[in-house]
Amino acid sequence: MFAVIKTGGKQYKVAANDRITVEKIEGAAGSAVTFAEVLMIGADVGAPILSGAAVTGEIMEQTRSAKTISFFKRRRQNSKRKRGHRQELTVIRIDGIYKAGETPKAVPTTVKAVAAAPAEAAAEAPAKKPAAKKAAAPKAEGEKPAAKKPAAKAKKAEAE
Repeated sequence: MFAVIKTGGKQYKVAANDRITVEKIEGAAGSAVTFAEVLMIGADVGAPILSGAAVTGEIMEQTRSAKTISFFKRRRQNSKRKRGHRQELTVIRIDGIYKAGETPKAVPTTVKAVAAAPAEAAAEAPAKKPAAKKAAAPKAEGEKPAAKKPAAKAKKAEAE
């Protein structure tokens, strides 16, 4: 049996024990993930998603894609630009595909819940106190800062 899931703005056809590479999903290697946006299971097609259906998997690793080079050259303008990019990816092994009503009661957290988990961990950690700013020395009344003179004018003024 196969399913079509949607994650990261893309659709993937998956089956049990498949390894797929998707755009980055928050979570450490070994953590479980559930995809709730299931578009199709076998011959059952959703409109646009199948309610109650889920696909579970396990994060195998967090990785990055090969470098993509973007090079622009403007002819006869002495102008060129070279930039590189590596997309962050997550490798996932699909554990099971469940139709509505078949989903086990102990379903791992969904993709959205996994993304919220690091924010909760950050909230529990004690926040660092910002460094205290030093107060400026008080100026006497009527006192103005000395004007800076250019080096050439300063030498001319000393010579006179």
